[in-house]
Amino acid sequence: MTRTRRLTHIAIYVALALVLHVAESFIPVPFVVPGAKLGLANIVTLLVILLSGTYDALVVVALRTFLGSLLSGALTSFAFSIVGGVLATIVMSLVYKRLGGVFGLVGVSILGAISHNIGQLLVAGVVVGTMGVYGYLPVLLVAGVATGYFVGIAAGFVLRFLPKALAKSAAAGWPEDARVDHIARMP
Repeated sequence: MTRTRRLTHIAIYVALALVLHVAESFIPVPFVVPGAKLGLANIVTLLVILLSGTYDALVVVALRTFLGSLLSGALTSFAFSIVGGVLATIVMSLVYKRLGGVFGLVGVSILGAISHNIGQLLVAGVVVGTMGVYGYLPVLLVAGVATGYFVGIAAGFVLRFLPKALAKSAAAGWPEDARVDHIARMP
């Protein structure tokens, strides 16, 4: 893939993730857990891991987190978001590459959501200066399983229809390297 094409793909991924991030702010969260969100932008992160690799996913997470913090006006939450996002991306990438056939897309997503919550708790522990925040972990684990399940199902749905859409685009003149035939199918 050429450098220009790769940069264009990253820009599109970041834009999609930002749209989902902003749209998510309008959705009332059914969780009792303060601060819990569905994590719709993580659908894009998971797809980027599968389609483009870990490095591109980390770039997308960093840009989306920074721009999302700017757009929402919540720059104070940047540290929480970036640590959680990077940790989740690394865990999802490792699990996908080494144990993807065992966990499947939903399992990879759940582990990413749990990792994201743990990363945010690590930052909270440093900011607050007490280990008491880790008492919140069981509640966040349950929330992580629920949101990770949803994100995994949504990403699987997109992946199921993406090759058909890209095949139609290829027939309409897209270059050969824009196809996703190389994606390993997960149970």
